[in-house]
Amino acid sequence: MKNGFICLAFTLLLAAGTTHAAPADGGKLSTRATELTRRMAERTKLSEGQYVKVRQLNLRLLTEMAEARKQFASDAAGLDKTLADVQMRYEWDLASILWPKQLAAYDDIKQNFTAASIR
Repeated sequence: MKNGFICLAFTLLLAAGTTHAAPADGGKLSTRATELTRRMAERTKLSEGQYVKVRQLNLRLLTEMAEARKQFASDAAGLDKTLADVQMRYEWDLASILWPKQLAAYDDIKQNFTAASIR
């Protein structure tokens, strides 16, 4: 449960990292997905094919998170469960795209961002 929360917190930090993209419309989500993918590509050295797949995955993640926030606006427990499920699917799909060294670099990024947010 704690690991799921940490992964969710990391994703939310990355998703919220672009301050110019607040509303959840298609163009803004696309911009946020591109920025998130660009940051990941810098640190994990994605190939061109991986970049495209990870960007699509990030766009799906951000879209599902926005939909979940709308759907469960008044149900915090339902929102937490849904976001944890979305995060778990994201991690699973990302693991199928990345090579082992890239996955290790991604895990390191997650830990660094999480540690930085706690301080």
